[in-house]
Amino acid sequence: SYLERQKDMKADMICVDWKVDMAVARTILGPDVKVSGNVDPLVLMGPEENIRKAVRECVTKAGPGHVLNLGHGVIQETPEEAVGAFVDEAKKFHYSDIASAETKELVEA
Repeated sequence: SYLERQKDMKADMICVDWKVDMAVARTILGPDVKVSGNVDPLVLMGPEENIRKAVRECVTKAGPGHVLNLGHGVIQETPEEAVGAFVDEAKKFHYSDIASAETKELVEA
């Protein structure tokens, strides 16, 4: 990937699309580089629990210094309810939740 070449850019944030595992991106870029992304937009076409799980996984893998986002925007046919579930889970799930055993179980489920 090009992340190795981008980690010392003077950008405010690096946006990562859904094809890059966020944990790998975080490892390559390090904890001080702000990242944005990277839930697969097609997840929003699936069941609500998959949407919520994808949010939790992305936030957990990215850690602090992260702006949750879709990896490539909302597809035109995406149901509004799916976007609502994405936003709702993003508001509910906090970095402080990551350390709890219950959250780890939710992400692994």
